[in-house]
Amino acid sequence: MRKHKNEIVTHRKPSLGLSLIPILSVFILLLLALLKYRVDIQIPLITASIIAAVISVVVLKNPWADIEKGIIGSIMNAMQAILIACIIGLIIGSWIAGGIVPSLIYYGLKLLSPRFFLVTCLLVCSVVSVSTGSSWTTCGTLGVAMVGIGSAMGIPASITAGCVVSGAYFGDKMSPFSDTTNLAPAVSGTTLFAHIRHMMYTTSVSFVIACILYFLVNFKYVSHSRTSKDIVTVTAVLRDHFTISPLLLLPLLILFCMIYFKIPAIPGLIFSVLLGVFCALAIQGASIIEVGRCLSYGFTMDSGNEMLDKLLTKGGLQNMMWTVSLILCSLTFGGIMHQSGMLETIAESILKIAKSNGSLICATGFTAVMINVICGEQYLSILITGKMYSSEYKNRDLAPQNLSRTLEDFGTITSPLIPWTTCAVAISTYLSIPTLNYAPYAFLNLINPFVAIVFAITGFSIKKRSSISPEDIVDA
Repeated sequence: MRKHKNEIVTHRKPSLGLSLIPILSVFILLLLALLKYRVDIQIPLITASIIAAVISVVVLKNPWADIEKGIIGSIMNAMQAILIACIIGLIIGSWIAGGIVPSLIYYGLKLLSPRFFLVTCLLVCSVVSVSTGSSWTTCGTLGVAMVGIGSAMGIPASITAGCVVSGAYFGDKMSPFSDTTNLAPAVSGTTLFAHIRHMMYTTSVSFVIACILYFLVNFKYVSHSRTSKDIVTVTAVLRDHFTISPLLLLPLLILFCMIYFKIPAIPGLIFSVLLGVFCALAIQGASIIEVGRCLSYGFTMDSGNEMLDKLLTKGGLQNMMWTVSLILCSLTFGGIMHQSGMLETIAESILKIAKSNGSLICATGFTAVMINVICGEQYLSILITGKMYSSEYKNRDLAPQNLSRTLEDFGTITSPLIPWTTCAVAISTYLSIPTLNYAPYAFLNLINPFVAIVFAITGFSIKKRSSISPEDIVDA
């Protein structure tokens, strides 16, 4: 019971059936938009948000002010991610105009073997992402170049994009510099390095399987005789339209060094934009007007080579606005579901059927994925799921790193596979590949949850709280 002025308002706890109405609505609307009508999904998300808001205000008697607070809070939680997405749009535009991305593609084609390209791509993206802790930066810089190199070698862009995402999210999980790698143990009640050590079990198995799959896929698409002529053509076109120099690889190295030495993300990325602008003006000979146009609307490539023109026509702030609008629509729906209590009701219902330790871990993972789907934000997936299940893990004498690992095995790793999450929207924009096109080839992201389920059911590597060092337990 809560009083507003002279009225007494009774707030109802949402039932499971009522809570599922917005979920079913959003699934049906999104499936129709994506599979049947093939239209943008902002309007379906807005429609589902209206349905959730009507249920919350009219049926559950929640004041609109509370719902609005939930929406704003949800958006504020992702505001840094939104700003970073916009800045990376500026980086892509300026780095192509500055010849940085073309130089990466040029030297990549010269140095990388087509027969082992996908495995090399996975390893390089993994190393870079572990070093920086940023999957978005890896995808938006190195990933763009890798997609270009793969396309020139005859590998479909969607496959290379999936490989880039796999490598980028290996680092997002395993790097001590990653936000999610720090957030998961903090909310679960364990230490950072205990969490990373425990993740090695599921992640290393998934990584090895992914390497094998990428190695096998390579043979289907690549042979030296088929790609050598195309590679020569692409490198020649790049040299004709850009000044190619090893010095243009330095901005990427500088960016990674800034992230490694923990320069704040936004200032570091802005400095990278300035490096791209400098290279465009001083090395490529572009005018101020041309550079400003690239920053606003992206770089436009007009070489006559269809593959390169499509690959290098991207970036810019305005091209990120579609991405931002989708993120805002997704966060609005998630904010309403969380604030109204409907999300909590669904999660509580899941917990009731988790009788064994294995089923509890599977339920935790399912909840993390569900919150990714509903809220569209991996940070909320980790935070909400972690807070929801931490006491149950303690009651069952399960070590907190079991929980933190599960949050990453399901929450972090699946976020780029769901088309309306902040991660998927940003990455698909950076790489110019729709989420549903690259997702089937993001082998690490697809395999990891199933490996985690097998470990949970068999009990392999599932630690008891009473058997671990007290130093690995902290107050969540």
